[in-house]
Amino acid sequence: MTIPVTRRRENTRARLLDAAAQVFAEDGLDGASVEAICERAGFTRGAFYSNFESKDELFLELASTVAEERLASVRGRIGEVVADGQMGAADPVALVQRVLDSGLNDRLDVLMMSEIRIHALRDQAFGKALRAQDRAMIASIEAIIQDIVDSGLFALRVDVPVAAQMLMVQWEGCMVRAALSGYDGEELHRAGAESLGQLVGLIIAPAGS
Repeated sequence: MTIPVTRRRENTRARLLDAAAQVFAEDGLDGASVEAICERAGFTRGAFYSNFESKDELFLELASTVAEERLASVRGRIGEVVADGQMGAADPVALVQRVLDSGLNDRLDVLMMSEIRIHALRDQAFGKALRAQDRAMIASIEAIIQDIVDSGLFALRVDVPVAAQMLMVQWEGCMVRAALSGYDGEELHRAGAESLGQLVGLIIAPAGS
């Protein structure tokens, strides 16, 4: 059941989400207990359970929040590139580097999403909720790509849904491999830009082609 969100509760939820991200960064998903999250946020367990039915629900919302922040940043960067008229002429790696220049903590995102996906493999209900979240994210990526294509600056060699799926899979796979290699945040950022830049170079074509 979804719990109604008032303005006060929205602020409480935001503080709990922020605390969960901090505790997760220190202790991982399993170590981020409800008690630890509440203590970091300055709330009681009662406050937690009046906002979230479980730790699973909280971490699903945290993952969604991180994804939305990144997508919002990407939309803003793409808007700048389109306004500058640079989309068609830019080197793909340089273009992707500019679009992904969000300042978000890529390494923490990789760790969190990896643990969340492992948890989803073990818990059927959690996995179903995560799949629905993934579908919503891909739909958002499709909308961003479609807006770029509609700008007329370049065309795609593949359908928009295929492009969105390819970009998401490429990004996640690259980030995990880079994290396993011990890359720090800046190195992860560079590796992701290079990997996606190579893919973008393959799937886009000049407008009118």
